Amino acid sequence: MTLFVRQTVVRASTAWSMGLAAAALAIVAAAGCGRSEKGRLVAEPEAPSATSATTEPATTATPSTALEPPPLEVLDRDAKWIDRPVKDAMALLREQQAKEPLIGTAAEALALKNDSPQANAEILSALGRLPEEGQADLGARIDRHVAGDLGSTNPILISSSAEFDILGLTGFGLFAYDRTLEPFASAETVVSWQTSADGLYDKIVMRDDLVWSDGTPITAHDVAFTYRVIMDPRVPVPAVRSGTDQMKGVHAYDDRTVVFFHKEPLATNVWNINFPVIPKHVYESTWEQDPTLKDSPEHVALEEKPVSGGPYEILSRKRGQEIVLRRRDSWSTVKGRTVREPPYFKDIRFRIIEDPNTALLALKSGEIDEIILQPEQWTTQTVDDDYYRLNTKATAPEWVSFHFAWNIGTPFFADRRVRRAMSYAFDHDRMLERICLGLYQPCAGNFPPGSWMAGPKRLEPYKQDLDRAEALLDEAGWTDHDNDGIRDKEIDGRLVPFEFTLLVNQQPFRIAICTLLKENLEQIGVTANVRPVEVTALQEMMQKKSFQACFSGWGSGTDPDTSENIWKTGEMRNYCGYSNPEVDRLFTEGRRELDRSRRAEKYARIQEILYEDQPYTWLFWRNSFYGFSKSLRGYVFSPRGPYHYSPGAGSLWKPRAE
Repeated sequence: MTLFVRQTVVRASTAWSMGLAAAALAIVAAAGCGRSEKGRLVAEPEAPSATSATTEPATTATPSTALEPPPLEVLDRDAKWIDRPVKDAMALLREQQAKEPLIGTAAEALALKNDSPQANAEILSALGRLPEEGQADLGARIDRHVAGDLGSTNPILISSSAEFDILGLTGFGLFAYDRTLEPFASAETVVSWQTSADGLYDKIVMRDDLVWSDGTPITAHDVAFTYRVIMDPRVPVPAVRSGTDQMKGVHAYDDRTVVFFHKEPLATNVWNINFPVIPKHVYESTWEQDPTLKDSPEHVALEEKPVSGGPYEILSRKRGQEIVLRRRDSWSTVKGRTVREPPYFKDIRFRIIEDPNTALLALKSGEIDEIILQPEQWTTQTVDDDYYRLNTKATAPEWVSFHFAWNIGTPFFADRRVRRAMSYAFDHDRMLERICLGLYQPCAGNFPPGSWMAGPKRLEPYKQDLDRAEALLDEAGWTDHDNDGIRDKEIDGRLVPFEFTLLVNQQPFRIAICTLLKENLEQIGVTANVRPVEVTALQEMMQKKSFQACFSGWGSGTDPDTSENIWKTGEMRNYCGYSNPEVDRLFTEGRRELDRSRRAEKYARIQEILYEDQPYTWLFWRNSFYGFSKSLRGYVFSPRGPYHYSPGAGSLWKPRAE
């Protein structure tokens, strides 16, 4: 399963979803971060799905129509190809684990309560191992949890965390990255990967034993066709188009050979070529008539029964309740010959449970096998014998951040002084200590501390300072002109009270944080109305920019460039309407700089500017806190959590009954 280089794959096909990370796709408004395709940022379960096709002008012109590829023999003669890594993600993980000392046995780890760093280390070491030959139950089913339904089952429409988790198993891709976020071509789909010495071309030779779930061969023509669809501006695919749009074109020379043509040698080219692939024979006669890929009768039918290119296909779907995937025999066996190792689970059922308390009850009763634990759940609700009867839990660092997002297009938050006032007004310490229960670290910007792109300068997280907040509001003209206790300002000849709506997903933990902000703002004459909404409704409002403020989050991408479509002027996932010419320039320069240390300087400066402008009030970095069934094995964590890299969720397994 291969993930798009912007995120992760379950084995190989999930790899493309890993790449999408730049979209930091994780708009955490609703839940946890997901596998980011292309390593792009993934919006947490609250992330907008970006499914509206009305945000860009209608045109059928695409870069691929202008590409005039040279003959392959000429390219091979002149390119001076450099071989790039083609790896088996499972073999790579086995090799890594063989070098790691084993701390205790599985039986000893299962008898532990995770109440100390030592216990956590023993649980991860003993229960995170891959199975020995014949140890896994290949007929088993895993019941996984997702906090929201899919906006679409089409992998190029992927944007939310749930979509990354599910479509990473059914989608097809050529590239992946490991738990250290190093990219490679997936050996499950690729024979060879080469890059030209001048950095302008990447050539892939695909395996000849790849088939779609309907039996049609998967070829290089599917890859080139998908690029054309992605680059049609009418098609609502901001997460997948991010980075892909930096290429000149993609050309299939034959069924197995595909070449990616770059506009220039960029540091991000290795991620730009990583995108999910859709079947040409299915969509070539339908997509131009319905570029939403969802509305026409043909596409509605495909939403219910999509053609899969990954190791799994959708067996059944009950909207808002569950999605069941079945292992696809034609992934592993082609023409009667076993060509790839089958995934460890026959079936994967995703239970859609939005309420975290209901999800925890489902874990305790054995109805699901894993969940992300909220702070109170980790500290007080998963510590007794009732929980440990069937389950255990584990934690590790993860690059997921949460924030209040301010819509700069509204009169309330257009002024930087007002946004900074919001950050000073909020009681960050109380949030971290009483709501997050000391489990999370304060966040001051968009890049994780200690990552190469964050830079050496430490940005001090905001602390509550009501005097400073009031002074900034006064400077911005928001004072109480009519002495009613609420700040106001004359706008277009009318006195407008400072009263806004703060959207949040319907989860008690998130609502509590928003309620704290409401209480803080009341002290300085500002009214915030907290409005909990369902995940899909929140996604739609954010995408349409029909909000004033919201609580949300992002999972970090594999490369800092993946966040460009969040911060660059006019980008589709720039939901706040933020614009700063220096930030735009630095993103462009950052991808053109091949020296990592000099790249880091540019992204560190971006983070400093964002810190000064405060389009978000950054709140905290959320580590991974997971509950797992004692029957589950193979969970291995990365900066993108246990699933959003390769092999990611593909390493999960259950032992055979003895």
